[in-house]
Amino acid sequence: MAGAAHCSLQAKRLLLDPKFEGYKLSLEPLACYQLGLDAAVAEVKLRDDQYTLDHMRAFGMYNYLHLDSWYQDNVYYVDQCGRVMNLSVTLDTALQKPREVFRLPTDLTAYDNRLCASIHFSSSTWVTLSDGTGKLYLIKSGKRGSSASEKWEIVFNEELGSPFIIAHSVSFVKSDRHSVAVLLLRVEKDELDTKGSGFHITLEWLTIAEISKEGDHRYEILKRRVLQGKSVPHYAAIEPSGDGLMIVSYKPFRFLQDEDEKKEENDDAKTTNEKKAPLYYWQQTEDDVTVTIHIPQGITKDDIKVRFSPDKMCVILKDQPPLIEGKLSSSVDHESCTWIIRENKSLEISLIKKNEGPRWPELIVGDTRGELIMDSSQCSAITESLMHLTSEVMNPNPEKENPPCNAQELEECDAFLEDGASLCRFDGDTLKVTHVINLGSNQYLFSVTVDPKEMPCFCLRHDVDALLWQPHSDQPENMWEHIATFNALGYVQASKQDKKFMACAPDYSYAALCECLRRVFIYRQPTPLSTVLYNRKEGRQVGQVAKQLVATLEANDPILGFQATSERLFVLTAKTLFLIKVSSGN
Repeated sequence: MAGAAHCSLQAKRLLLDPKFEGYKLSLEPLACYQLGLDAAVAEVKLRDDQYTLDHMRAFGMYNYLHLDSWYQDNVYYVDQCGRVMNLSVTLDTALQKPREVFRLPTDLTAYDNRLCASIHFSSSTWVTLSDGTGKLYLIKSGKRGSSASEKWEIVFNEELGSPFIIAHSVSFVKSDRHSVAVLLLRVEKDELDTKGSGFHITLEWLTIAEISKEGDHRYEILKRRVLQGKSVPHYAAIEPSGDGLMIVSYKPFRFLQDEDEKKEENDDAKTTNEKKAPLYYWQQTEDDVTVTIHIPQGITKDDIKVRFSPDKMCVILKDQPPLIEGKLSSSVDHESCTWIIRENKSLEISLIKKNEGPRWPELIVGDTRGELIMDSSQCSAITESLMHLTSEVMNPNPEKENPPCNAQELEECDAFLEDGASLCRFDGDTLKVTHVINLGSNQYLFSVTVDPKEMPCFCLRHDVDALLWQPHSDQPENMWEHIATFNALGYVQASKQDKKFMACAPDYSYAALCECLRRVFIYRQPTPLSTVLYNRKEGRQVGQVAKQLVATLEANDPILGFQATSERLFVLTAKTLFLIKVSSGN
């Protein structure tokens, strides 16, 4: 990350509401519809060897309900029969049973070590699908959401090693050739990790492209790149053009290179790290500076030329390019400067400071080829001058008016477990990090697709609020745009210790979260009031209010999937699909 640009997220002040008063619990009824499933959802529980927090985040908290952002109110899931089932909603009171759109060729029950099947909608007509056994399918679907036009046809499938889930995929056309880029996530055993969890996370970035050979059109893997890290990414998405990748993670990721590239990089690093012998040594007192240069054999006094000026020095040996030349750190009395050759065949130059006292930080401005030598008395003087900046006691004399922060006064929901998260942008050609944002205490909350043609948005906690950010890979000056704010949601969600999923409407009209069982919480944006309401404490009229609604599902099974659209919430359990009508009115 050495060459990466360190950036920051710039919140829009107009989207922040410092006077937000909180959510008012509303008892208005929410229309809730439920559909029984013909076959249970293909849930895969964690095995005994999947015991780490990363396994839980990647697979144990997996969202089994997939929202098709290209078509309104269109959701999919995979059932135990290996069928991809679809529910497309146009009218809540006339719901149809989920219909089968595709059947996996693999018998899932025959695999003991499989993961959950995963789906991602790359475009309005392309789908990527994994059966959880290590096989990837690229499917041409036609226009989805309609039984008349939707027909899923496999155009590519291949075994890709150990099981994975699909993190993201995009479809794009470059140089008149259609390509699909897919991001696969695995949690793999790490034999070299003896002090950590014993596992590492890999993100495999595939590019599958259309190949034409003698009139035969087919899709093949064009590129395979692998990133490795030590924590499951909160967010990982490929840019719409397929040129880059953005990752939000607690611990950094890096590309794994081929052996030849790795050897070449190691050689470069070794060359860089090898400590070269200094070209010259220099010492200083309050009055003068002494420079010592080793002279090669065969050089005589007549071969040496040393020129002094009030603020410059030049040393030339035997008609060669200047050995030392440049501006001095400070002015000297150039007429009093001298040089001699010592018996040990070294050139010694004496510079008389024009201003006595101040220490020089370097001999020649910008020249790092020399080494400063200090005697013990100088070291002691420097140490003594810095003593007032250090103490053996933590905060020994705090100001009474500004006492130090007391961590015991913080509430539990103010604590951040992952204060080291970062957002990185990787270039697909150089495989280097180009942009880095240290998220610090800006806790990651969830991601949502607002515009399917853009990258997914991610929501971060900023103080008590939750801010939604839209990545723009094609706008280097405004790569991450603040597009919406959910007031106090950062604080509210932290108090829900049993929360499992979070989501928001693509039009930002509400945010929602669900617990592991039954309960769903909805937080609407502030809306104007149709009636007069007064704040009794402050004696003023309230113009708008933000409502909190709670829905309790009639189900005893854990919630497995959760998706939000502008009008509805979809909640999936093992045997039932619930629809909650979220009105955007009062």
